[in-house]
Amino acid sequence: MRDRLAGLLVPLFSAPSSESWGIGEFSDIPALARWALRAGFGMLQMLPLNEMDRHEYSPYSPLATMAFDPQFISLRDVEDFIAIGGAAALDEGARRDLDRARSAPAVDYPSVRAVKEQALRRSFDRFLETEWRSRSHRAQQLEQYRRDQSWWIDAYALYRAIRLSEHGRSWKEWPQGLRCGERDALEAARVDLAREIVYGQYVQWLAESQWQAARRAAAPVAIFGDLPFLATIDSADVWMRQDEFLLGVRAGAPPDDFSAKGQDWGLPPCNWEVMAARGDTWFRQRARRMSALFDGYRVDHVVGFYRTYVWPAVGPAYFLPAGEADQLAQGERLMRIFLDSGARITAEDLGTVPPLVRASIGRLGLAGYRVLRWEREWDRPGSPFRNPASYPRTSVATTGTHDTESLAEWWESTSSEERLTLLAFAGADAGGPPDVERRVLDVTTRDRLLELLYASGSDLLVLPVQDLFGWRDRVNLPGTVSGSNWTYRLRWAVDRLESEPEPRRRAADVRAMAERHARI
Repeated sequence: MRDRLAGLLVPLFSAPSSESWGIGEFSDIPALARWALRAGFGMLQMLPLNEMDRHEYSPYSPLATMAFDPQFISLRDVEDFIAIGGAAALDEGARRDLDRARSAPAVDYPSVRAVKEQALRRSFDRFLETEWRSRSHRAQQLEQYRRDQSWWIDAYALYRAIRLSEHGRSWKEWPQGLRCGERDALEAARVDLAREIVYGQYVQWLAESQWQAARRAAAPVAIFGDLPFLATIDSADVWMRQDEFLLGVRAGAPPDDFSAKGQDWGLPPCNWEVMAARGDTWFRQRARRMSALFDGYRVDHVVGFYRTYVWPAVGPAYFLPAGEADQLAQGERLMRIFLDSGARITAEDLGTVPPLVRASIGRLGLAGYRVLRWEREWDRPGSPFRNPASYPRTSVATTGTHDTESLAEWWESTSSEERLTLLAFAGADAGGPPDVERRVLDVTTRDRLLELLYASGSDLLVLPVQDLFGWRDRVNLPGTVSGSNWTYRLRWAVDRLESEPEPRRRAADVRAMAERHARI
C-alpha cells in the first residue's frame, strides 16, 4: 500500500450482492472492491467478522475472537451445497426464510442465520459421506487446515460442540467438569462430540477459504479488519481462560459524547495481572490471527487497553489499572504486541481519552483518529476547529465512525457559525460563498467537507460510505439495544454499483478528489 491513500468504511453485512442471501458475504467483497478501486479507494475497512451468538447483532460482542461468523459464507460457492442441488435442497421453511431475508430492507439476522445453518448442515452431511470417508483431496485439505489452525480451532470447535449439546446454555450452566475444563470431562466430550467438532472445523475451513479467495480477488485494494476490545462472557475465549477475566464485574465506557451516563457493555474485563503473568498470550494469539487474515486492522477502543472502565455490582465505576504509570506501561506493552504482528495498525482513540494515551500512541507510531467535527482547539475560546491540513501524517482522517451520526445529520444540528468556520478552510475558490444558513447538507457542501479531508495531512483517509453519498443512514446508536442497530444495507447490490448511474457518477467525483490530493 502507498503511505497516502483513501479508504472506505463499509460493514460487510451492509453490502450484499444480487445473489447473496440478504446479507453481505465473503464472495461479495471483490465486486465491492472493484467499485472502490474505480472511486480511487485503496482500502476497504470492515467491522469485526467474528462469530456472534445467534441472538446477538453487535459485532463487538463476539462469541469467539478467532472464528469467522458462518453468516458471511456464500453458499452459492460451497461445492457440497452445489452438489446436493443448492437452494432446492432446502426445506419449505428454509426457503421462506431465504425469500424473507433477500426481500428485507435491512439485515434480517434470524432468517439469515436459520437458512444458512440448514444449508451448512446439509452441505456437511454430503461432505462426510462423499469426501471425508473416502479421504478425498478435499478431505485432506480440511485435515491440513485443522493441523495448521489447531492452536485456536481445537478449543473453539470443542466449545461450540459442547454448547450445542447443552442446548445453547451458557458455559456457566454446564456440568462442573465441562464448566471448569477438567481434563477427563473434556476428553470424554471430544469422543462423544467428534462429529460436531469436525462440523465446526469444516464451517471455519469454508469461511477462511472463501475469505482468502476474496482477498486475492480484491487486490490491489487492501482489506482492513477490526479487532474488538473484548469478548462476551459466554464466549469460547472466556470459557477457555476463565481466570484471565473478571467475571463478577462489567466493562464499559465513561461518559462522553456518545453517552452522558457512560456505557455498560456487560462484557467481562480482563484480569490484567494474570494475563501479564502469562505473557499476554491471548493478545498475542489475536494479533497473530488478525495479521494472517487482514492487510491491516483497527484496534477498537484503544484506551481500554491502557485503562478499562469497570462497572461493579455495587458502588461507583472505576478504572483498572488505577494509576497512570501502570496504565501507560500496560497499554504500551499491548500496543507493541499489535505492532509486532506485521500488519498496518490504526487505533480508535475516541471518547474520553486521557492525554497520556494520545501521547503514547503518537510515540509508538500508531495512527489515531481525527474526526472532522471533534478536531478542535479545545483550550482556546470558542473551541475552534483545527485545519485538517494540520493533522499529523500518522493519523486517520475521517468524517465519523460506525457509532456516530452521519455527516448530514451532524451538519443539520450544528450552528451556522461553526459551519462557516469549518468551510472557511476550503478557501474562496471552492465553489463560491457557502450558504451556511441552509441546514440541509447539499451536494456542494458535502463535497467541500470531503475535499477538506482528502487534502488533510493524514496519510490515511477513511470515509463511512453514508458520508460519501451524504446519506442520513446510521449503523449503530451507542448505548441502545435496537432492532435497527447493525442491520443497515446499501441502496444497491454491490454487483450493480458499476452499472447504476448514481454510484458511477460518485465514483468519478471522488476519484478526482483522490487524484488532486495524491491518494491514488
